[in-house]
Amino acid sequence: MWSDNETTEDLLGFKVHADLLIDVIKDDKVLPVTIGVFGDWGSGKSSILKITKEELEKLGDETFVLYFNGWVFEGYDDAKAALLESIVKAFDEHKSFGFKVKDKTTKLFKSVKWMRVLGFGFKKIVLPTAAAYFSGGTSLLLPILAEQLSKATGSPEDLIKKLQGEESEEYLKSLIKENQDDESTLVRDFRNDFAEMVEKSSIQKLVVIIDDLDRCTPDRIIENLEAIKLFLNVEKTAFVIGADPRIVRNAIEYRYKSQGKTDDDASSRLVDDYLEKLIQVPYYLPRLSDSEVETYISLLVAKRELPDEVFTKAIKAFHTFRQDNRYSVFGLANIKEVISPEEHQALSNSLLSIPALVPIITQTLSGNPRQIKRFLNTLTLRKRLASVAKISNFNDAVLAKLMVLEYSELQLFKQLYEWQISQQGVPWQLVELETACKDKSSEETKQELDSKTDFKNWSRDKVIRWLKVEPLLNNIDLSDYFWLSRDKLSSTIPGSSLIPPVVKSLYQKLDQENLSSAVTKNIINKDLKSLTEIELVGFLELASQMLKRNPKKKRAYDIFHALIDENITGADTHYANALATIKLSEIPPAVGVALKNYQSNLALKNFFENVLQKNNSPIAKAFKSKK
Repeated sequence: MWSDNETTEDLLGFKVHADLLIDVIKDDKVLPVTIGVFGDWGSGKSSILKITKEELEKLGDETFVLYFNGWVFEGYDDAKAALLESIVKAFDEHKSFGFKVKDKTTKLFKSVKWMRVLGFGFKKIVLPTAAAYFSGGTSLLLPILAEQLSKATGSPEDLIKKLQGEESEEYLKSLIKENQDDESTLVRDFRNDFAEMVEKSSIQKLVVIIDDLDRCTPDRIIENLEAIKLFLNVEKTAFVIGADPRIVRNAIEYRYKSQGKTDDDASSRLVDDYLEKLIQVPYYLPRLSDSEVETYISLLVAKRELPDEVFTKAIKAFHTFRQDNRYSVFGLANIKEVISPEEHQALSNSLLSIPALVPIITQTLSGNPRQIKRFLNTLTLRKRLASVAKISNFNDAVLAKLMVLEYSELQLFKQLYEWQISQQGVPWQLVELETACKDKSSEETKQELDSKTDFKNWSRDKVIRWLKVEPLLNNIDLSDYFWLSRDKLSSTIPGSSLIPPVVKSLYQKLDQENLSSAVTKNIINKDLKSLTEIELVGFLELASQMLKRNPKKKRAYDIFHALIDENITGADTHYANALATIKLSEIPPAVGVALKNYQSNLALKNFFENVLQKNNSPIAKAFKSKK
């Protein structure tokens, strides 16, 4: 098994990306600078940032490197203030120069406290804070505000009346203004004090690395970005931010729309302008190629199979190989040169089924390191189960091939399961499918499968490639292999924990009551259709889960109707499967009216004919009623 945590162990040749970032940071002429390391969820951003941190720390005390996980600040009342406070605290507690900057850190700490006061909604904090203070307690949340309340003139009773009255907000603002300048002055003073603190510390560079920003809510993402731009972007500083750019763009769009500053037409331009101001150097990680995926899988398996000292030799050989050859596979033949014959044999057995499946794994998992690692973990776990269960004549390659289908085409995987369970493990449909692929071009195969109603969903290029790859399955009893996967047949491998943040964010974007059909259509065509195949599968699974979880919520059905209208592949099949599990009494009758528009849809045909037509529930009556 392999850990899913970020690492500085470079199995992907990613150090070249870290070296590029460091080269930019070393250039004093470009400072201050904010670098965006952009990539999909699981693409390796965190590992690159960890390698960057490790290499920068080798430069000595003149470069002060701080590493933050943006998600850590998600639970704070004010993420902006939390980030600022964390950075100031790092300076204040530094063993080498903390004493030099004590006067500045003290002042900056106070500024951050006031920032938290100004950042709160007054009505949300006044009464709790006042109640805590006047009841004899202390305000743990905002002690600086309690301090100002203690200086206010008047009896506690009079002050409480003022704080509870209609003018409470204005009264509190006036109280604060007596002791603190306005927010714009606070920003300017903080920047000046922060710049002076950096100068007094005697460091040559401050590098702040912020990872996992894309896991935060839109508000928290913007707060972190604005903290950098408004408060911290001073001489000698560099900020490196790792995030999925789609999540960041969505957060910016959300901020503008929530403030009523944009409509859909102006949105893209405003988002672009905002990003350009915040991120001076955007760097997009490339997707792994087939050769890089095969190399990565080879090294992952080598790491598991080989002793640490031997694997260290293999990694060293890989890095040397990459310096001269960026394009070829570093595989078993290359590793063979640095390991013993016995170790080579063990490794060869583990890697035996990999090369033929690598291209389709790459296409299925979008060259995504996290998905690849989790795919291999699931494969390994099921292989262990096969061994424990003493399954005879077990073929790793068959299991791996079926799992590729499970990851990429869950509905087809379930259909294949239904075929084999009704035919003692060897379905005739699979024989026909593989026969249709034999000695024919993909286009010829596609035409033949399209002509058969039962096989239309099997005619996509990716599925045809899967059918053609060895080993062929038409003469194999698949019962044991599906038995190993039985825990997933009622759900899916991706699961909620594997759904990328961009998928969750996109569903939330669509899951808004009163969202017009035009806006819904725009989101689907602009955002949903730009998802990778595995992300789209994750989205459809999430939509299905949300529908089954909230069967009385009409919007969940509307989303599926919009997906089908925009010809999203697999939407109708997922919808039909979800509908089959929901009690008809829980489905709003209005959904029955809407379903009339899809009576010609083959995926929904069974639900219409065998469920709605034979039932007298409110939805069935609405479906059968005349328009």
